[in-house]
Amino acid sequence: MSGRQVDIMDNQYSYYNSDNNHYQYSSADGAGGDRKPPEKEKKQHKGIPKVVAVTGLAVLFGIISSAVFLTSTLLGSRILGLNRSSDSSAASSDNVSNGTSLSRSSSVVTSDVSDVVDEVMPSIVSITSMSVEEVQNFFGGTYEQQSSGAGTGIIIGENDSELLIVTNNHVVEGSDTLTVTFNDDSSVEANIKGMDASYDVAVIAVALDDISSETREAISAATLGDSTNLKVGEPAIAIGNALGYGQSVTTGVISALDRSVTTTNSQTGETQESGVNLIQTDAAINEGNSGGALVNVNGEVIGINSAKLIGESVEGIGYAIPISDVSDLIQSLMNQETKTKVSEDERGMIGITGISVSDAFSQQIDMPAGVYVTDITPGGGAEKAGMTKGSIITGINGSLVDSMDALQAQLQYYAKGETVTLTIQIPQTNGEYKEDTVDVTLS
Repeated sequence: MSGRQVDIMDNQYSYYNSDNNHYQYSSADGAGGDRKPPEKEKKQHKGIPKVVAVTGLAVLFGIISSAVFLTSTLLGSRILGLNRSSDSSAASSDNVSNGTSLSRSSSVVTSDVSDVVDEVMPSIVSITSMSVEEVQNFFGGTYEQQSSGAGTGIIIGENDSELLIVTNNHVVEGSDTLTVTFNDDSSVEANIKGMDASYDVAVIAVALDDISSETREAISAATLGDSTNLKVGEPAIAIGNALGYGQSVTTGVISALDRSVTTTNSQTGETQESGVNLIQTDAAINEGNSGGALVNVNGEVIGINSAKLIGESVEGIGYAIPISDVSDLIQSLMNQETKTKVSEDERGMIGITGISVSDAFSQQIDMPAGVYVTDITPGGGAEKAGMTKGSIITGINGSLVDSMDALQAQLQYYAKGETVTLTIQIPQTNGEYKEDTVDVTLS
């Protein structure tokens, strides 16, 4: 549905300068004269003083010229700074000759990300969820009310019969119907493939037969990047169905890494600690962006937009799930059987009574989070499978269970007579728990 809100959190641009080289040059002039040749004896006695005089004048002129040149150079260097660029150039040359490498950036941060968006947009979808909930009126009676939510998804691949899309668990959780809208504005219904509430990740599927050939040509699968090599300050682009208006783009940077936060579902009001440390970004993430892509300048998905921090004094703090941290989980969810809801009168039951053990409570009492079994229904599936009181249910058919609501949400897809595999934690005499699995036929 719409985005999740964060309650609690842990609490430079580069620029390029180039120097211009300054070049100086100098020149010198000379002059001479002619006389009629005197008599031989006069040339021998009077010619020598004349040569000495001319030579003396030339030397004097050279000294004066050199003095003027040196004085002007010194004044220009110290007062006007004319020779500084030459000094800088010489220093750079010295560094290179001494083996010091000069690094230059070959990439430039630009505000134009249209090429990246054109590449990524065909892999982004809008998700609309519809659900029916009971609402109590002023007089104490109840009535059914239909509600809708908006979110985003990322096309990550396909199998023989389905197109597979990853999104946030809270986008699809509790929904009765899901509608996916592609980049060409065509819409089809989708079903849930797999869900994991603790990591807030889900995979949904669209039947390939429901997608027209024109739409197949207009869409593509996203390229997943490596979020383990992210650096604070590098550009980030968020694409998603903000406010349910359709796909839009915001830009920013990676503000921080490894953020641990507690989130609140804006629809249910439930709080939950994030299953992984999150990416923090100042790219705007609004209601409806949940499940969308956080991409780098290469168009690779580095995160799944998940939550935002809200408050009067807060601006520009959003969070995304690092894609590398959940890649194995996504693959596991993709391999699950596609789920379709069954009617309430056909829905199967495990045959237990239980209470939720939240993450926070489980840490206080040192026991696993999940559904604590307080009683076993006689003749039910749990009893026949050998389950006992005191066990804690932590999973069903590979999907994590961290509360009674999560267990009930999963059971909506299984009819009476079907067999499910439960992951349970069995208490030991030393106070610890041992994990086991049991196959329970729903009754």
